[in-house]
Amino acid sequence: MEQNCFQRWVSKYEQEISAIRENAHAVHASVNQAYDKVHPYGLHLDMVANEVAKYGHEVCVREEDVLPLFFGAYYHDSIEDARQSYNDVMKAAKQWMNDEQARMAAEIVYAMTNEKGRTRAERANEKYYQGIRETPYAPFVKLADRLANFTYSVESQNEANAYMKDLYIEEMPHFLAAIDAHREEDLRFCLPADMKEKLQ
Repeated sequence: MEQNCFQRWVSKYEQEISAIRENAHAVHASVNQAYDKVHPYGLHLDMVANEVAKYGHEVCVREEDVLPLFFGAYYHDSIEDARQSYNDVMKAAKQWMNDEQARMAAEIVYAMTNEKGRTRAERANEKYYQGIRETPYAPFVKLADRLANFTYSVESQNEANAYMKDLYIEEMPHFLAAIDAHREEDLRFCLPADMKEKLQ
């Protein structure tokens, strides 16, 4: 899709996207979640949504998918980190979307939710990645999430972020392979080449 067409759709739903953003920020603030221990968690959510805004035209196939895409970006950590249930997420999505859109949005969020586990590897296991690969737009939103986190870790100057930067570099080949659905015939499952290049 042409980028200007996607941007027209984003502009058309500016009020709804802004409301989704505010609600997602409030959900994470309600559990006192911080990003890098110093920032409101909304900073990360905004970074992910910015990647969706920048590259969304490469995967979005219809106007009806714009709100689920942005909802997925803003709410992607809400089940995992902000004590929301799947039903909570569905209820939130239905404030701005019809049933079909709300289900798509909630499925993106659900796919982005780590499995139960004691270690990073257990939490991001094959079942987790399979869920991402099988959910429309989840590979794209997950790539936007990783790009946001990696960019922050590169730009920040503390020991924890230096560690995460090295970890993201080490994980990159496996990560990209794990979220690649290999369904080039359906853009909703694709990973934009320029996003992957930026990450690498």
